[in-house]
Amino acid sequence: MQFDSLLFLLFFTSVVSIYYVLPHWRAQKILLLAASYIFYASYSPPLIILIWFSTLIVYFLAKQIHITTKKGTRKLLITSGLIANLSVLFYFKYASFLLGTFSFLLSKVGVQYNAPEMNIILPIGISFYTFQALSYLIDIYRQQIEPEKDLIDFALYITFFPQLVAGPIVRASHFLPQCKSKRKGNLNDFSWGLTLLLFGIFVKIVLADKAMAPIADTVFSAPETSTWLDSWVGIFAFSGQIFYDFSGYSICAIGAAKCFGFDLPENFRAPYASLGFAEFWHRWHISLSTWLRDYLYISLGGSRKTNVSTYINLLFTMFLAGLWHGASWTFVLWGGIHGIFLILERSLKKHISMKTPGSSVQFFLALGTFFLISLIWVIFRAENVSVAMQLYNNILHYTPQLTLSKNSVTAVLSITIGTFLWHFHMRGKNFETYFKSFSIPFRALIISSSLILIGLCSTGDSRAFIYFQF
Repeated sequence: MQFDSLLFLLFFTSVVSIYYVLPHWRAQKILLLAASYIFYASYSPPLIILIWFSTLIVYFLAKQIHITTKKGTRKLLITSGLIANLSVLFYFKYASFLLGTFSFLLSKVGVQYNAPEMNIILPIGISFYTFQALSYLIDIYRQQIEPEKDLIDFALYITFFPQLVAGPIVRASHFLPQCKSKRKGNLNDFSWGLTLLLFGIFVKIVLADKAMAPIADTVFSAPETSTWLDSWVGIFAFSGQIFYDFSGYSICAIGAAKCFGFDLPENFRAPYASLGFAEFWHRWHISLSTWLRDYLYISLGGSRKTNVSTYINLLFTMFLAGLWHGASWTFVLWGGIHGIFLILERSLKKHISMKTPGSSVQFFLALGTFFLISLIWVIFRAENVSVAMQLYNNILHYTPQLTLSKNSVTAVLSITIGTFLWHFHMRGKNFETYFKSFSIPFRALIISSSLILIGLCSTGDSRAFIYFQF
């Protein structure tokens, strides 16, 4: 049940209609919880048991951690909760990967071992709701929040359907207080929520699926036949595709939640206008980067000790960030490369006095960062390292030929340039405030144009959001 499907439109309309008819807040929350389970069950009904397992074990363990005073017992309880949740995540997401890696390593020392086919179905959204559960458990252990007494509220926190399967990753301290009193969404919030939902669907269908994805698929599926220009266009196509696909989901999630009176955190903030890699991770998938900072990087020691330990902590955190995205060495390599750039950038800032650059310098810094980010996306998208190396080789050897259609190339490059300029323009701006600064007729024109383009580009065969696989 994707946001850009007719089924979701019917589901969402039904839930919203019933939600605002119900007179009592608790009944509304039970409706949202039931709707969230139905939403998740539409992908794979049996796997909803995993969400129930995570919800119940974290709910009761958190209460015990809170009332326990002995340090040893508290550590045992938090360790049990972490192991219980991470073991489920590791089994479904990494068991096949680890077994294949083990078999490969044995073959390198002359031992032949044919790993059995496990055929494990990856539960959709497991990385997202597991991280939400773990952040709650850790916050309770650190005594930063009180345990939630109401199981309905806590279950809704874990399973709230707008952001259940692809984020943003929400903190308990942000969401649970919103459950304590009736959400009094006004007409302005509701209309803005619908507008965000529309914009999210627009960037997903029109920009990610229609304009960028076909070109990226063509180039990455046959890198050996792609020319110099083909390869560059394919790289920028995927750079645009992953942004519009993932940010489109986040925008839809925030908009859908706002229709029920809930606020979800911003997950993207003009990331392709970042002045370096550190800033990129402050603007891209913000809910994940802050989670890794607060619960992994800082726990490892952060930057409190020597430069060497700081660099090791950074690199390890980014390796884990890559592995979080998928059970493949390409993801680990992608995370590691980001870690290396973060280390180089941090080291450079220690030895060079950095002043706030002017707008023209900012423009070229952002442009350079965008090029590097796009090049590193190749490792993320490629099926294996050989495909990535082939594409890198292609862009180093100029050839005048072009196998892609000129219209496709023009569309991709135009959207790429437009995306970068838009991000640079919006670096320090709030999108809601910016959009509402326009006149009502102009806003109506933008919304109606988006609706028309969605209708023209919809094929009835929607692509799954990229981050569903993570």
